[in-house]
Amino acid sequence: MVDEVILNDVPLQVTDFLSETVKDSEGKEIRKVSFNFKVTHSEYHDITTLLYQMVFDLKIPQSNEEFRAEIFNYATSVTNLYEENAVGDFSLVLLEVNGQE
Repeated sequence: MVDEVILNDVPLQVTDFLSETVKDSEGKEIRKVSFNFKVTHSEYHDITTLLYQMVFDLKIPQSNEEFRAEIFNYATSVTNLYEENAVGDFSLVLLEVNGQE
């Protein structure tokens, strides 16, 4: 079971990790990963700044995988984590990119 991913050298503790192979618009097989993670009030700025980059060096240590990936879908349970003690649930779906970025 995968419980950690690393986006641009930032480790995230994740749940509900799913990895699958899908076809891109040209019919080529690419990797698709999805997972959930929690973000606290104190992490909010750093995590959202990271996610604004849109394309990442993705590492999955438990399966020894590394590849470039971009955000395909992103959701959060809250819009304002600046409130003290707030914790948000984030959901992220990433698709493999092949050197175009």
